[in-house]
Amino acid sequence: MKIIVTGGAGFIGSAVVRQAIRDGHEVVNLDSLTYAANLENVASVSNAPGYAFEQVDIRDRAALDRVFADHQPDAVMHLAAESHVDRSIDGPGEFIQTNINGTYNLLEAARAYWTEQGKPDDFRFHHISTDEVFGSLGDEGQFTEETPYDPRSPYSASKAASDHLVRAWHETYGLPVVMTNCSNNYGPFHFPEKLVPVVILKALSGQPIPVYGDGGNVRDWLYVEDHANALLTVLEKGELGRSYNIGGENEAKNIDLVRTICAHMDDLHPEGAPHADLITFVTDRPGHDRRYAIDPTRMRNELGWRPSVTVEEGLRKTVEWYLANEDWWRPLLERDGVGKRLGTG
Repeated sequence: MKIIVTGGAGFIGSAVVRQAIRDGHEVVNLDSLTYAANLENVASVSNAPGYAFEQVDIRDRAALDRVFADHQPDAVMHLAAESHVDRSIDGPGEFIQTNINGTYNLLEAARAYWTEQGKPDDFRFHHISTDEVFGSLGDEGQFTEETPYDPRSPYSASKAASDHLVRAWHETYGLPVVMTNCSNNYGPFHFPEKLVPVVILKALSGQPIPVYGDGGNVRDWLYVEDHANALLTVLEKGELGRSYNIGGENEAKNIDLVRTICAHMDDLHPEGAPHADLITFVTDRPGHDRRYAIDPTRMRNELGWRPSVTVEEGLRKTVEWYLANEDWWRPLLERDGVGKRLGTG
């Protein structure tokens, strides 16, 4: 199968690219190379015979049409998005332009290509989204695929809008789509403005480790390589027009996650231990959802997929990776906004 992967130089997208190449697919990595992208993320497969890269912005319809015409894909996996909630609070416009207008352009380019090809039954448009579109849970319950949308941030609102567009293009035009909503990802190649790498790198440098509010916000943590495997499973086996919630089955409070990372740092990098002494509670961000939790029943029962990595195992592997890959993360600390407090409203 030849797959266009949008956002393939980003965190999750690059994991999909690497996994797809390993699985024997051909991949066209389409990425505009914004601040959070890094072609080093796919360096291990960049010389593979089935790999191609296109530096294209999904907001550029003409460029998208050219890519479809040149590469003749069998499927699209749409991961390109502005994704950092704090940045969406400070500058929502980029999120509207990329996540909504960009998705519209990609849908139209895919629909035009699919129509020109005679509307083949085996074409797939896989839209990858987030559990944040469902809003915030109380102490009980989980998100299912039928949970009403209730986004609370500019980021989640823009992703909710893109989800609705994809469903509309399926219902109105018959575009063959599948959709997924995932829980929080973590793992190697995670851009160092997100919680897990922030904690690791702050601990490594002996700086205060910022924890929002009281640290009681709960997330379901999904190892990125598990997620990549799940996404390819949905692409190949998912029912058209259907959505699938992908979770790690690893709920944890932020403060407990941070303490676990600190404990791994104590073991793997004893200098500066105990690293938990660096934990510093800071003012919460506006509209911070209290709890997310995924009900993975549909993925398990219909597609036979479950995560393979526990949060304890995954966090240790992630700490080990960052300790061994300073050449990857060190230059990224100089990029715009990294290391600064964002999203204060």
